[in-house]
Amino acid sequence: MAYLINDECISCGACEPECPTNAISEGDGKFVIDADTCIDCGACAGVCPVDAPQPQ
Repeated sequence: MAYLINDECISCGACEPECPTNAISEGDGKFVIDADTCIDCGACAGVCPVDAPQPQ
């Protein structure tokens, strides 16, 4: 299952460089994770200051 970035995202971008599959990109008002590319590693969740990436 892929991670999903919730509405708590503050668009700081800390998660994007941590993703080993480049599944994270800047969306409209928050970052988004491509579910087809996400490998459920949790690297994004480990660096997020507001715990926005959550497992689905």
